[in-house]
Amino acid sequence: MRKPFIAGNWKMNLERKSALDLVARIKEHVGARDDVDVAVFPPFVYVDEVARALRGSKIAVGAQNCCDEPHGAFTGEISAAQLADVGATLVILGHSERRHVYGEGNELVNRKVHAALDKGLAVILCVGETLEQRQAKQTEKVIGGQLTAGLAGVSARDLLKITIAYEPVWAIGTGQVATAKQAGEAHAYLRGVLGGVYTDSLADQTRIQYGGSVKPDNVKELLLVPDVDGCLVGGASLKAETFLPLIDGRRMR
Repeated sequence: MRKPFIAGNWKMNLERKSALDLVARIKEHVGARDDVDVAVFPPFVYVDEVARALRGSKIAVGAQNCCDEPHGAFTGEISAAQLADVGATLVILGHSERRHVYGEGNELVNRKVHAALDKGLAVILCVGETLEQRQAKQTEKVIGGQLTAGLAGVSARDLLKITIAYEPVWAIGTGQVATAKQAGEAHAYLRGVLGGVYTDSLADQTRIQYGGSVKPDNVKELLLVPDVDGCLVGGASLKAETFLPLIDGRRMR
């Protein structure tokens, strides 16, 4: 059985004190548990301090993005090697805000995936459709295309370092949430795509998170879906009162 993976994407939120206060609460809550994997993704400027605060704990620290280049004249960018150097062990790539606000396409996302893997970082690869695409019945075409393009050239061995996050764009920060049925259908489809590109065995080992307005009052229903292996959480990850119950979501079964 795949272990649930709850990841908190802080986006451009929190400052030093609030960030360290939050991870102290999370660290205490998780303790030595091994029934769930937990990660936090602070803004770049706090990755180092958060990683040091969580050293020795079971909580992973990641970054929200990275550059596709290893070094050079790329003002404002952060390389995978620099992230690893300050304690990050994973990175979110292809998030809908990077795709739709900053125009990152599938080819760029794929280059970032390879850059991260080359420097030893695990990856959360995000895929998701807009409301217009869902209404046009293009969900499978869109997320399948994003998945296969994002994984182009990724070996079977490296797939084991990748988590997929299905995040319907229409449900991110809107208060709308994909129903358990909608999430289950999308996750099952993505697992089928993975099986076609790799093998059914590898597809079965790959975790697929759901992301999109996840909160304590809907996490139990989402985690009851067989192909939902955790959550990539935005707003609810910014406060212990809303994030800690998500870590306990699988225990609610």
